[in-house]
Amino acid sequence: MLKLISKILTILTAALLIVACANPGSGPDGGPFDETPPRIVHMSPALGGTNEHTKKVSIVFDELIKVENAQEKVIISPPQVQMPEIKVAGKRITVQLADSLKENTTYTVDFSDAIVDTNEGNALGNFTYYFSTGAQLDTMQVAGNVLNAEDLEPVKGILVGLHSNLSDSAFTTLPFDRVARTDGNGHFSIKGVAPGKYRIYALKDMDGDFKYVRGEMFAFNREDIVPSSFPDIRHDTLWADTVRIDTIKSVRYTHFLPDDVLLLAFTEKNTTRQLLKSTREPEKFTTYFTAPSKYIPEVRGLNFDATNAFMVERSVGNDTLTYWLRDTALVNQDTLAIAYTYEATNDSTSQTYMRTDTLELVPQFSYAKRQKFAAEDLAKWRKALEKRHKDGDFSQETPPVKPLALKCSARMDMKPDQNIHFTLAEPAIKIDTTAFHLYVKVDSTYQEARFKLESDSLRLLNYTLRAEWRPGQEYVLNVDSAAVEGISGKVNKTLDMKFRINTADAYGSLFLVIPDAPTNAVVQLLNTSGKFVKQIKVENGRADFFYISPNDYYVRLFNDRNNNGKWDEGCYSEDRQAEEVYYYPQKFSVRANWDIEQNWQIKALPLNEQKPRELIKQKEQEKKTPKSRNAERLRNKQG
Repeated sequence: MLKLISKILTILTAALLIVACANPGSGPDGGPFDETPPRIVHMSPALGGTNEHTKKVSIVFDELIKVENAQEKVIISPPQVQMPEIKVAGKRITVQLADSLKENTTYTVDFSDAIVDTNEGNALGNFTYYFSTGAQLDTMQVAGNVLNAEDLEPVKGILVGLHSNLSDSAFTTLPFDRVARTDGNGHFSIKGVAPGKYRIYALKDMDGDFKYVRGEMFAFNREDIVPSSFPDIRHDTLWADTVRIDTIKSVRYTHFLPDDVLLLAFTEKNTTRQLLKSTREPEKFTTYFTAPSKYIPEVRGLNFDATNAFMVERSVGNDTLTYWLRDTALVNQDTLAIAYTYEATNDSTSQTYMRTDTLELVPQFSYAKRQKFAAEDLAKWRKALEKRHKDGDFSQETPPVKPLALKCSARMDMKPDQNIHFTLAEPAIKIDTTAFHLYVKVDSTYQEARFKLESDSLRLLNYTLRAEWRPGQEYVLNVDSAAVEGISGKVNKTLDMKFRINTADAYGSLFLVIPDAPTNAVVQLLNTSGKFVKQIKVENGRADFFYISPNDYYVRLFNDRNNNGKWDEGCYSEDRQAEEVYYYPQKFSVRANWDIEQNWQIKALPLNEQKPRELIKQKEQEKKTPKSRNAERLRNKQG
């Protein structure tokens, strides 16, 4: 009997083992993850100590720890010119200061969330160690956010500093008194601040001197910062699970102000103007400058007469100028020597002056070399001609002449508000507008349509054909041969294009009513990647977008103070902030044959809450915390 019972038990045990093996989820899982952050057991000197003059700080924990991204996350204030040494050995962190300690000064070592245990990566939290070399601890705090002035993107890892010296020169000549660094959300908190009055700045400190030099990203605020505090109560919510509230606790704490400072960072445009380089092609030469200028350079020929020798194509800021040669003799001249007078900046004084350089402009290939290439091409053509003659082909008896390239932007389908753009390969010396023909199809016949051909005052190669397009109609555009003659004498080939203007019901419209828009406001329509598709000026408090292709869009507004049609950065020496930028906080889903009208108060939300989350590129990397892993494990067991 005992043998029988023993046999049965053996069989049952084996069966249970088989079931357990077939269902691994029900077996042992190693227990829950550790959710407890490391705990401090000793600090030397003691936290909050006064009259301390040691430059070595030691912090001991109850378990093995590590410091993640110390250079990025750990910030010591007052700022240290000589890099401090941060060491981790087992359960101990040691911070060795290299700079001399200042008298009667509160020192803070802000670890942020850099301290984690080595086992599960539990973070200690926002931990700050502090002590004072004097008899008193400074405990005030100043907090806020740093955004990119151009697109309101949070700026991660930029220094934010306070100056008790309120002069404008302090930012460029003195290191900060207190500093902090922004996190992934662009948020900062400067700790250990003494009572008083300050100016606040942000700085992407490239050279590590805690002072601003041109070329570094920065932000400034002319309002005085006066730290203060008051007792306050916050309500902390304790959750029973993911959906049920367990307890709401009222917690007393010290509320420090200001806690909403907003800094808009930008990089100043380079205003140091120097001649960067010059290049020469046979038919033209181009000069490039490091910065714009309102002055057009003066050209004096040293080995030729420069009077009326060029047609000049220039950029908006005169930082790129192209000189097209009118005379074939100059095109064939290998070296053009010129005295070039332009506005430049003195390196030592930063003052502008008129500078004259002697330039010798030489093309890559000499005239003789180019003639040799032409002769080789002609020989190849004659050889091909002989072969065609043997085959009985006498259709092309003269060498081909390269036409003037004429690019046209017209496409098969066009929007009703689009115009047609032409781009030439060289400046035109003659355009016969009567050789341009535009026809619209009415019923089954084509009728002449009125149009206007306009030149670009700066870009000599660009022309625009404007017409009152009829939605849903077909058009034909003809450009006769030799309608355009270029500066070299080349003429265009015949151009024939057929296209259609799409019907209005294929598009949607977006009408924005913006009562508080600045006088020179410009509104940009952005795609889902944040790139602007179209922009218009606000008129009479409205920005009306017609003929929008069905899709999702976002909207951005900037105050075009100088009325140049683009966003511009500020200038510290001129006390000029960057042009203001605002975002509508939600996307617009534009549908075909549908109008959207929306009121928009551009200052209804703080700037750091305006940019739609979908457009924010700087997002904090979300870690899978032990708590979330335990919750996931529980869900897996239950499911």
